Amino acid sequence: MTTLLSPNQERIDNWIGGRRVPPAAGGYLDSVNPSNAEVWIQVPSGDADDIAAAVNAARNAFEGPWRSLPAMNRAGLLRAAAIEVAKHAEELATIECRDNGKPIAEARVGDLPSVSEMLNYWAGAADKLHGETVQVSPTSFNFTIHEPIGVVGIIVPWNSPLAILAAKVGAALAAGNTVVLKPAEQAAASILTIAELFDAAGFPPGVVNVVSGLGEVAGDALVSHPEVRKIAFTGSTETGRRISERAAPGLKQLAFELGGKSPNIVFADADLDLATVGASTAAVFTGGAGQTCVAGSRLLIHASIYDELLERIEQHVSSAVRLGDALDPATTMGPIAFVEQFEKVKSYIELGQSEGAEIAFGGRFGADNFEANSTNARGYFVAPTLFRGAHNDMRVCQEEIFGPVTCAIPFEDDDEALALANGTRFGLASGVWTSDLKRAHRFIRDIQAGAVWVNTYRRIHWAVPFGGFKDSGYGRDSGLESLRGYQQTKSAWIELG
Repeated sequence: MTTLLSPNQERIDNWIGGRRVPPAAGGYLDSVNPSNAEVWIQVPSGDADDIAAAVNAARNAFEGPWRSLPAMNRAGLLRAAAIEVAKHAEELATIECRDNGKPIAEARVGDLPSVSEMLNYWAGAADKLHGETVQVSPTSFNFTIHEPIGVVGIIVPWNSPLAILAAKVGAALAAGNTVVLKPAEQAAASILTIAELFDAAGFPPGVVNVVSGLGEVAGDALVSHPEVRKIAFTGSTETGRRISERAAPGLKQLAFELGGKSPNIVFADADLDLATVGASTAAVFTGGAGQTCVAGSRLLIHASIYDELLERIEQHVSSAVRLGDALDPATTMGPIAFVEQFEKVKSYIELGQSEGAEIAFGGRFGADNFEANSTNARGYFVAPTLFRGAHNDMRVCQEEIFGPVTCAIPFEDDDEALALANGTRFGLASGVWTSDLKRAHRFIRDIQAGAVWVNTYRRIHWAVPFGGFKDSGYGRDSGLESLRGYQQTKSAWIELG
């Protein structure tokens, strides 16, 4: 089996029309390994010309072999792609970890297997996209047809690019579309690499295209291109707003999975052993160093167990979290993905202190986490950090930090807990820890969020729709609901009498 990246390869080019294509303007961007702050590869700094070439390839593929391909054939190609990904899982995991600092153990066990499994899921759904007949009258025959949209622009973030690619691209392809991907410029190498596996699986050239570049250049060109009929985006709420503005003149379909400030609510009757893990490492610390949109970064604790639970969490984190190089299998929490995000997380920790919250544990940055001679001393590391004595109106409790930081807020009763949970502009996810089934159902009903986990946290499956309320976006990834979002419905009316 050949490797996707040659040893010591210095650059990787865009993937357009089934082949590697250097950026039109010749520019490249450094991809920095956040574990040691060293450049390990360069990716294209694509522009409008590169996007135009990719969209043209995608449109030609859609109008040519892809649109007429039977659904069962699309399914077969997706299964073949899943096999190719499984063959190269270790290499893809290593590339992603060098790109964004995700621990290799997490990528091996979670991300890469899920990529193959998601592609297989979409393969199974591809030939089950049926219309329906509508009985309007005895003298007419009415039916609906679900058709692909055409060229879909997909913008994936830097925190879990491969997994998010599989969720969005798999659904788009199963529905019969062609795609142009724009990965985050901070972590583009794994997306650029996996693109050629679709070619190896037998996909016609141009069905899958990848152009790397800055958001304000390549991303803007993709969003505003007249031949792109839908944009599927995962990222910050602020970027989602800008995309909405740029896409509006073209009346494009949009699907946004945006930011979050998710409440994780622990009641006095909860199993505290489970809640300790679910409120700390599972919710915010070991999930890519808190760089996940569903991070349970507002920890709401019943006042009667507040001190006990915080003590339990500190003990658990001290034993369960091993900060270190992303490629070390023993690492359970890696670095922040890039230096700008590292500085942002630092600034929020400093902000929380100035707002009057107290650091219960953590608050260390960079070299302070390691011996002076450690290779990771230059890396972008932030220790898992918990604020106690926080109030819901603090900025650190209202704004998405996207790092290993959580704020512990006490509450007295169910009504206060619910008010605190909904007291944010976001509505992506939430957690409820209780043994009271009636209370669990009330909170499932009344929490304003797209996902409510009860006695668990950060559980996601490709068969279950995922997305947000309020400023956390609209549209859904995963599940058949997502698949319908990549199709348009045509109604037919045949008069018989």
